[in-house]
Amino acid sequence: NAGEGPSKNVEVIELNKRASGQAFEVILKPPSFDGAPELNTSMPQRRDPSLEEIQKKLEAAEERRRIQEAELRKHLAEKREHEREVIQKAFEENNNFIKHAKEKLEQKMEANKENREALLAAMLERLQEKDKHAEEVRKNKELKEEACR
Repeated sequence: NAGEGPSKNVEVIELNKRASGQAFEVILKPPSFDGAPELNTSMPQRRDPSLEEIQKKLEAAEERRRIQEAELRKHLAEKREHEREVIQKAFEENNNFIKHAKEKLEQKMEANKENREALLAAMLERLQEKDKHAEEVRKNKELKEEACR
C-alpha cells in the first residue's frame, strides 16, 4: 500500500495495523534533478573580492598580528619582570640570612670569649690565692724555725 506523502521525496508505506495504533515505514527517495531549478538561480552569485577589499583584509590581519605580537611581548616582559623580582627577593633573603647568621655567630663568639676570660680570671684568682697561702705557710714555717732556735 504505497501512499503519496507530503512531498515528492518521501514514500510512506502503511504496515499492518496493530492494537496500539498504526505503523508506517517512511522511505526517503534520493533527490531527482528532473525539472529542478538551476543552482545558480537559487544561490546568490559569489563575486570575486576587489583588490581594495583584499588589501583591507590583509591590513586587518596584519594589525591583528601586530596586536597579538605586542600582547605576547607585554606578557613576556611581565614574566621576565616577575622572574627578576623573584630572584631579587631570593637574593635579599639570602643576604638577610647571611647577615643574621653572622650576627648570631659573632654573639656566640663574644659570649664564648667572655666565658673564657671569666674562667681564666677565676683560675688566675685561685692561683693567686694559692700563692698567697703558700707564702703565708712559708712565712709561718720560717717564723717557727726562728722561734725554735
